[in-house]
Amino acid sequence: MRTFFSSECKETQLNALNPQSWLQVERGKLSKFSSHSSSIESLIKVPEPQILPFFKPLDYVEVLAQIHEELESCPPHERSNLYLLQFQVFRGLGEVKLMRRSLRSAWHKASTVYEKLIFGAWLKYEKQGEELIADLLASCGKCAQEFGPMDIASQIPIELNGSSPEPVVMKENQISATVVFRIGDEKIVCDRQKIAGLSAPFHAMLNGSFMESFREDIDFSKNNISPLGMRTISEFSLTGSLSEVPPNLLLEIFVFANKFCCERLKDACGRKLASLISSIEDAVELMEYALEENSPVLAASCLQVFLHELPDCLSDNRMVEIVGNANRQQRAIMVGPASFSLYSLLSEVAMNRDPRSDKTVCFLEQLVESAETNQQRLLAFHQLGCVRLLRKEYDEAERLFEAALDAGHVYSVAGLARLGYIKGHKLWSYEKLSSVISSVSPLGWIYQERSLYCDGDKRWEDLEKATELDPTLSYPYMFRAASLMRKQNVQAALAEINRILGFKLALECLQLRFCFYLALEEYQKAYCDVQAILTLSPDYKMFEGRAAASQLRTLVREHVENWTTADCWLQLYDRWSSVDDIGSLSVIYQMLESDAAKGVLYFRQSLLLLRLNCPGAAMRSLQLARQHASSDHERLVYEGWILYDTGHCDEGLRKAEESISLNRSFEAFFLKAYALADSSQDPSCSSTVVSLLEDALKCPSDRLRKGQALNNLGSVYVDCEKLDLAADCYINALKIRHTRAHQGLARVHYLRNDKAAAYEEMTKLIDKAQNNASAYEKRSEYCERELARADLEMVTRLDPLRVYPYRYRAAVLMDNHKEREAIAELSRAIAFKADLHLLHLRAAFHEHTGDVLGALRDCRAALSVDPNHQEMLELHSRVNSHEP
Repeated sequence: MRTFFSSECKETQLNALNPQSWLQVERGKLSKFSSHSSSIESLIKVPEPQILPFFKPLDYVEVLAQIHEELESCPPHERSNLYLLQFQVFRGLGEVKLMRRSLRSAWHKASTVYEKLIFGAWLKYEKQGEELIADLLASCGKCAQEFGPMDIASQIPIELNGSSPEPVVMKENQISATVVFRIGDEKIVCDRQKIAGLSAPFHAMLNGSFMESFREDIDFSKNNISPLGMRTISEFSLTGSLSEVPPNLLLEIFVFANKFCCERLKDACGRKLASLISSIEDAVELMEYALEENSPVLAASCLQVFLHELPDCLSDNRMVEIVGNANRQQRAIMVGPASFSLYSLLSEVAMNRDPRSDKTVCFLEQLVESAETNQQRLLAFHQLGCVRLLRKEYDEAERLFEAALDAGHVYSVAGLARLGYIKGHKLWSYEKLSSVISSVSPLGWIYQERSLYCDGDKRWEDLEKATELDPTLSYPYMFRAASLMRKQNVQAALAEINRILGFKLALECLQLRFCFYLALEEYQKAYCDVQAILTLSPDYKMFEGRAAASQLRTLVREHVENWTTADCWLQLYDRWSSVDDIGSLSVIYQMLESDAAKGVLYFRQSLLLLRLNCPGAAMRSLQLARQHASSDHERLVYEGWILYDTGHCDEGLRKAEESISLNRSFEAFFLKAYALADSSQDPSCSSTVVSLLEDALKCPSDRLRKGQALNNLGSVYVDCEKLDLAADCYINALKIRHTRAHQGLARVHYLRNDKAAAYEEMTKLIDKAQNNASAYEKRSEYCERELARADLEMVTRLDPLRVYPYRYRAAVLMDNHKEREAIAELSRAIAFKADLHLLHLRAAFHEHTGDVLGALRDCRAALSVDPNHQEMLELHSRVNSHEP
């Protein structure tokens, strides 16, 4: 969903795009850069920013705080909807872990079986590709099938419409106690009062003033029931249960029971049919019966089978049609009061598959119909508006964005502005956004959007403002970089695109830099970037989906030197030691084409991807490492890391021990030491960790990993206050070019009260490392306040997502009694990053200045980010006691 739309609103096309024209020549024989301006223009064209189908409130902190407050006091049946709204807020912020936690909370707090099955299916869908983790947990004796099928029937109580008719006491002169139902040539003898007790219509027929009340023989041939079906019904009237009945006969009785209002019989048939569902085909057929005959148990059971197979089940057009076209009554039968949750899930899955599809529209229309609260309506209107815009259904998109805006979703004004521009009203779009800017607190996306409707310096100013307010937005960097490249200001263009790639590995930014290098004929660097792209997304298509990255790599490859395996290792050492993570990724990608041990290489790849904050790609690499392991003991190590990285530390530790029992290897000891250090709260385990790392260092390995082990060993020695041993470890790590060991050595100098040496050590790391924001941050601890401020300003320029510099500057301002400026400094970062520590500090500042409501708001928002944070809970309790 975060890569939802390619920009087609202006229908701009890369008419002159032909990357092959740059490549199908001998290297170095291309005409010079300046003579290819038209081709360069097409090659480095930057698509307009996407209008995302997300809930993006003006003040997400206020919304999160409100949700938390309502969760504290609302009735249980409202909690799941509040957690779903919380999920939507976190999705708009791009906080994947927090999104999943909100879904899990919705699942835990579900008050109905319908919510339980919807949120269970949603969590299962979110965990696609993680089946291996469940299998590994099972191999450790831990069950992970928490989102498996439920017994729906046992959780939906039997609800009968109306009470059963009172039994009639037969008088001596009354008609016989039995009644015969004739069906064709067959006669079925039934207990008159037992049949009468099945429903009010039967009671009236057999005991009322109808002719049948006085007959012993009744013709039932025209009621669509077979003799066998009637015998089964007679047996049910006597026993209250259904014996083994074939499915077709069950369906016959099911329809008959609904026709004659035999609620107990119908319920029993529905539950029996529900137990027989074994496939999507069964679910499709029976769902139609369930909705027609009003059987909640059967309908929910069919829905569960459908949802359990997401996303593949969306290929079944019959089921999509049934669920997508259900009316209000059918929705109530199928999913009770949880319609909005159901269609939120289905819309999400459909948009991920194909946002333009009729299925997506169908589910979103149902979402609009199911919305009950204002926040549900504004989200549904906005999402459907985004899809209508993508489908070029402009009038309908405009109506929907207007409705979302009227409901309070200011972000929908971006959709209206884009539509205005499409219709030729560029000035109107500019003025519309200007009116928003003048009436609300400034946000980055508003200035980014307005920049599309002005030119020259005004556009540049708006994009600078957008970056200032929200440095995570990719488009401003890309636009500035492309503009500079067109002006042949090559170094400034590269510096601009490198700014964002220094802290956010966005595929579209890597693609643009690839194009720059292509235009500059720097094919080795272009090759590096396209290989990094393919590492992150093997099926990635460039230039708005018109060229596979793998094909472009093949073309560029003809213009770069072939590296031997030895060359690759030398290149990897150079890049690893200079902390060039993207370059290291590229080298490993290239090495994977050789006959080298692929398990080890995929494992190295996963370490780099984790460092680059790409956990999904890192997990994929780890799974590939396991798949290509050359031995059982190696496979067990990778399984251990998979478990460790997904929060199952004890199970990861067990895999390490199992690997060591087969073979004493570096990686097995390293994993065990890492997992033990992380899982144990006992200080005495340090000696065990030291022993494990020493054992690891005695085993064969390459210098890259030995440097890491020495670095870790140094950290343990520092924690144990064995500074001489720690220094030896760090020095030995530096001898084999583990550059990050400078940071550990600096810490040793600092603990020896030599701040100057610590500062100098960190300066060496800054000089060597390409990605050095963390090094500047650490160096700031080893110098005086003014130098520290300068270092932390550099950190914010290099990586605006690092929160410590904002907290430091705010604390300094607070010390100087500049409370307003201190709060503003924190607010600057909170605007684009939902961080617990920033919110905690701002809440404390608000409390200090007497702003109880502001402090309470930040406490509640922070507890939405981490409900169990002890210091936050204490502050919230203290502030809450002062609320007027």
